Amino acid sequence: MITSNKNPLIKELQALQKKKKQRNKEKLFIVEGLRAVKEIPDSWRVDKYIISQSFTIDPETTIKDREAELVYVSDNIYAAISDTKTPQGIMAVVSQASFNMDKIISVEKGFFIVADGIQDPGNLGTLVRTAHAAGVDGIFLSKGCVDLYNPKTIRSTMGSIFHIPIFIDISIDKIIQSLKNNQINIYATALEESKLVHDYDYRQKTAIIIGNEANGISKDTKNLVSNFIKIPMPGGAESLNASIAAGICMYEVVRQRNM
Repeated sequence: MITSNKNPLIKELQALQKKKKQRNKEKLFIVEGLRAVKEIPDSWRVDKYIISQSFTIDPETTIKDREAELVYVSDNIYAAISDTKTPQGIMAVVSQASFNMDKIISVEKGFFIVADGIQDPGNLGTLVRTAHAAGVDGIFLSKGCVDLYNPKTIRSTMGSIFHIPIFIDISIDKIIQSLKNNQINIYATALEESKLVHDYDYRQKTAIIIGNEANGISKDTKNLVSNFIKIPMPGGAESLNASIAAGICMYEVVRQRNM
């Protein structure tokens, strides 16, 4: 039972919660809460489970990776390392996953989402969750996107981070070139010089680029893509939330492919 916040492990956990640099260095991230921990598939490696003193559920009914270390901490220490207002008393330190881009991108009639500079962790997490529900084959995060492993992003994915390949920190020009090399039709959301989202045919290989919340798609994207889409807004609103816009676009693809 760890009871001191000076314990080296506690300092390491606090750094993983707060610092992207530490998460990247260790190739680890933290998942909090009973539901989220249960969502971790057997195929993902768990480094350790952190369990609070007052956690009453038998860990044996929750943990999947039997090789992972179980660490018990006092309630005060757990509160000090938790990123939630009402901690549930269990978290997992999970290894970041890596995927074979060439294999994923070559999927027949593949469907991909590209996040071009998404900044809000809640938006990115919701986008990941929606993409999982819509059957997207892979997500690409450009350089400048919020950290996928930010605790708020992880919570917003509601476990979907474990069920869809996600590629992070790639230059937008490299993403677009890789998509083009695999004969994938690319569409970017933009208000100017665009067709309505339902005016294109998405039944073949498709990638949709969702732009930054404030500025939309980057200049590089505008220069490299020729198909632009917009969502009809008869009510007159100036724009939509990025994750909402992404969801509408994704489900137009789903609609067409299920006709």
